[in-house]
Amino acid sequence: MEALIPVINKLQDVFNTVGADIIQLPQIVVVGTQSSGKSSVLESLVGRDILPRGTGIVTRRPLILQLVHIDPEDRRKTSEENGIDGEEWGKFLHTKNKIYTEFEEIRQEIEAETERMSGNNKGISDEPIHLKIFSPHVVNLTLVDLPGITKVPVGDQPNDIEIQIKELIVKYISNPNSIILAVTAANTDMATSEALKVAREVDPDGRRTLAVVTKLDLMDAGTDAMDILMGRVIPVKLGIIGVVNRSQLDINQKKSVADSIRDEYAFLQKKYPSLANRNGTKYLARTLNRLLMHHIRDCLPELKTRINVLAAQYQSLLNSYGEPVDDKSATLLQLITKFAAEYCNTIEGTAKYIETAELCGGARICYIFHETFGRTLESVDPLGGLTTIDVLTAIRNATGPRPALFVPEVSFELLVKRQVKRLEEPSLRCVELVHEEMQRIIQHCSNYSTQELLRFPKLHDAIVEVVTSLLRKRLPVTNEMVHNLVAIELAYINTKHPDFADACGLMNNNIEEQRRNRMRDLPSAVPRDKSLRGPDGQSLSLTEPPAPEGEVAKAAAGGSQGGAVSEQTDGGTGNWRGMLKKGEDGALGDRAMLQTTLPVSPQKGHAVNLLDVPVPVSRKLSAREQRDCEVIERLIKSYFLIVRKNIQDSVPKAVMHFLVNHVKDCLQSELVGQLYKTALLNDLLTESEDMAQRRNEAADMLKALQKASQVIAEIRETHLW
Repeated sequence: MEALIPVINKLQDVFNTVGADIIQLPQIVVVGTQSSGKSSVLESLVGRDILPRGTGIVTRRPLILQLVHIDPEDRRKTSEENGIDGEEWGKFLHTKNKIYTEFEEIRQEIEAETERMSGNNKGISDEPIHLKIFSPHVVNLTLVDLPGITKVPVGDQPNDIEIQIKELIVKYISNPNSIILAVTAANTDMATSEALKVAREVDPDGRRTLAVVTKLDLMDAGTDAMDILMGRVIPVKLGIIGVVNRSQLDINQKKSVADSIRDEYAFLQKKYPSLANRNGTKYLARTLNRLLMHHIRDCLPELKTRINVLAAQYQSLLNSYGEPVDDKSATLLQLITKFAAEYCNTIEGTAKYIETAELCGGARICYIFHETFGRTLESVDPLGGLTTIDVLTAIRNATGPRPALFVPEVSFELLVKRQVKRLEEPSLRCVELVHEEMQRIIQHCSNYSTQELLRFPKLHDAIVEVVTSLLRKRLPVTNEMVHNLVAIELAYINTKHPDFADACGLMNNNIEEQRRNRMRDLPSAVPRDKSLRGPDGQSLSLTEPPAPEGEVAKAAAGGSQGGAVSEQTDGGTGNWRGMLKKGEDGALGDRAMLQTTLPVSPQKGHAVNLLDVPVPVSRKLSAREQRDCEVIERLIKSYFLIVRKNIQDSVPKAVMHFLVNHVKDCLQSELVGQLYKTALLNDLLTESEDMAQRRNEAADMLKALQKASQVIAEIRETHLW
């Protein structure tokens, strides 16, 4: 199991080279208040003076200290290889391969490196110093020495120095794979220990906290630390170990660590004989070694999984960044071709990346044609914006100064054109929606399909510009075609259209059927062409059935002899007059209209201005007016539905041909023609500034993870037990 700690040290080295905190490695973190003896505890574990010492804040940067135990055989071999004199030496990460055999030099280097980052007046930094000590007199350990907890800023320290140090400590001890070494001086009350308080915040169960009580020899006369060391004051799961450090006087007098450990043992035997074998620096070193090994054993499987997962993630990240460009010409052509293919595939619905959140590409264009455009057309009322009065006015305007015998066809044409014109706006809106969707497909292809494009922002912008320009060029052409489709319908009103003829025939049959039914209901003895009274006292006017050509004049005369007929009469008969008998009963209609528009005679004393055009506001229409309006409205509706059906069918076809299919067919040639030029190559294939850097970082991290994976793989299962 001794082999486990060097494995973790190797992993630490691997990740230090890339400067990453992504893997939380098992290590021992030393926490305590300022001047509680943290650095002294570390020095006694190393057995050498290697750390800067003094009063006030001395440790101002985290120090990651790796102790590596070497056998005499290994030491000799390494000494010969590296030309090292002496049995112990140290190495810093920041000085690369430089080897320090003098521990005084190591201390000076730590001081110099601290001042380089933190200044020379009490400031702190969270950038760690990595130091490795090789010695036959140490046990394998990885320790982190942190700045002491302080309350009041001194020197150049900022006002929030307490918060800064606390955050720095929490950053290291919140790592679930770390063991917390909480250092407290014996001459202070354990209940006020800041180190134990901070440790308890991140490790409430105390599963990874070990307490160290320093300065046992400085307690007040008549007091001892027996209760503290026995765990009666504050119990700590991993135990409480007491040690005796060198005093500042001992340090000044250059008392060696070996002498100090000997004196410590003598002190413990004298003051705490029953606890002497479970306290002291040597016992602390062995305990820490054992704890760290067991801790590493527990963390290793999870560590292995984490490294493998991260390696896979970084591999895919590196793939997404792509390889550095060698052949620019081929790369450009490949990217253009790929984009054009993806664009067309998105329209066809054969793209690799199918959107699940919303409709896009061809599916959305289909939705626009058949749902949005189709429903909009269906919601257009054939007679929208036309009142009966409008129809009547149009009929009268179309007749000019002469009273008409038949309903003028001009009125039907004018009105039906006005209604058909209303289909143009939704048709143009349909073109606009499809154009917008074609624009959105560009973004879709950039985001999902061709990740490589994001490497080259200038090429991406150029492609977007070319496609947008192509779409912009096709928009007026498509709009013109759709406009023409409506204009074609307006150019010739085809009343011989089979569907229209069928509708007219059906309408005539209905009206004729109604007329026959009414005729059948009349008494047979009643002479025709006369006005007579029905059973309910109403005046009825009968009309001849359709007469031969020679008798039209007679029929008209008969109609005029019928006498004055009331509005109610005309209103009743208007429903069953045949469409082909439009000229009949003209005199009756005129007389009825005269009655309704001039209800007051001039003889009553009211002056009438004959130039005033009567505006019928809400009057009851005469039978003939009712009939004429009804006929025109039915014809408009029938013809409008035919045109709407045509437009609903032809507009999507026009949009597909002039816009969608044209862009699909011309996209690649347009892109190649505009962008595949030698002069533009270097500019278009310029990577974004940070892309090359990110690719290198990802490659370094991937190498580190692969190396870490190899290091862990070398551990035999037997090492774990």
